[in-house]
Order: sequence, then structure tokens, then C-alpha cells
Amino acid sequence: MPYPSDLSDERWELIRPIISAWKAQHPSVSGHQGHYDMREIVNAIPYQARTGCQWRYLPHDLPPYSAVYYYFSTWRDDGTDQTIHDLLRWQVRERAGRAEDPSAVILDTQTVHTSANAPADTTGLDPGKKSRGRKRGIASDVLGLVIAVVVAAASVHDNAIGTALLDKVAAANPSVTKAWTDAGFKNAVAAHGAGLGIDVEVVHRDPHTLGFVPLSKREEQRA
Repeated sequence: MPYPSDLSDERWELIRPIISAWKAQHPSVSGHQGHYDMREIVNAIPYQARTGCQWRYLPHDLPPYSAVYYYFSTWRDDGTDQTIHDLLRWQVRERAGRAEDPSAVILDTQTVHTSANAPADTTGLDPGKKSRGRKRGIASDVLGLVIAVVVAAASVHDNAIGTALLDKVAAANPSVTKAWTDAGFKNAVAAHGAGLGIDVEVVHRDPHTLGFVPLSKREEQRA
């Protein structure tokens, strides 16, 4: 019986050429192509991500955790996961009637709590939200698809995260010339964007609005 996180035949076919090509270029040290079915290796990765289980606790009907983690870490480090992500994003954009490469992005940050066991040098206190943990910065296109991610301690100012996001966006997506942000990002981010050829526009929140309300300009661009 398949797990809910298993790839369907259609989804597997989308990434199979990339995985197959990678495997052909990376035979095992003994020269053979490996004992494990690559589709099952791939299925084990979203299973771990969705359930949050430790690698050692992967079910016995999946490949051994040591093999799964080997492929996961290797693909993470050599950029194969990014290649797959970009391919899927391009296909979604094309189906939505947009060009493969985005011309605009939306920058935002969010502070998330971490466990008490998280290393102290990677966490901090967000003074504005009075929340301890890490802060993730995301640059997404107007469809909400991820373009770049930066993770830092919650104590890191949005300006530092914003400039790091713009650097990543400019390096991997030179087609981007526009970025929208909220007021958490200051003039330093706009100045940095100008140096990269990206016009950064701050969309201000209505001070009379209470609770969560999407900012009109950024919501309009997502539509």
C-alpha cells in the first residue's frame, strides 16, 4: 500500500529524467547502479519531511535510512534538489500563461519558534514580535512560488535578510527587476536592490486596519 506522500506515476515522470541522468553519472563505488529503486528513495524523502520522523525511524518497507539520507544530503549539496525545484516551478508558470523566469518577486519574513534544544548560536529573540526562534525570509513570484529562501536567527534584522534575499534572487534570476515588500524592510534594502537593478517598492499597511489583512498591492500582484 502506498503512503499518502508517495509520488503518483505522473509526478514521478516529471522528475524521473533528472534522477535517472544523475544516477547514470554517479554509479556506486563498486561500479554497479545500486540496489535500491530510485523512485522508492525519492518517496522516502517526502515521507520523512511530511511526518517529521527521525531518519532512523523510516518504515522498514522503505529503503534503509542510511541510503535515503545519503541521496538526500548529496542532492541537497550538489544542487540536484534546486534543479528539480526550478524545473517544476517553470512548468507551473508556463501552465499559468507566464514566462518561465519571473520579472517580479515579493519579499517577506516570518519568525518561527524553535525547540529548547536548538543551538543557541542559530536562534535569537525577535524584539518586535517578542518571539524567540529563527526567522525565515522568502522571495516568491506573483504566483506564490518560492524563488529564494534565507534562514537566520530571529534577532537578525529584516534588512539583513532582505539584502541576502535580493542577492540570491539576482544571482539565480537575472530577469527579476521588481520587488514588493512590507514596511519591515527599510531604505537599506531598496538601496541594495537598486545596485542590483531591482526596483524595491514598500507597500504600506493601513494604520487603521486591525488583524491580518492582505496588503492591496501585493495581493493584486498575486492575483
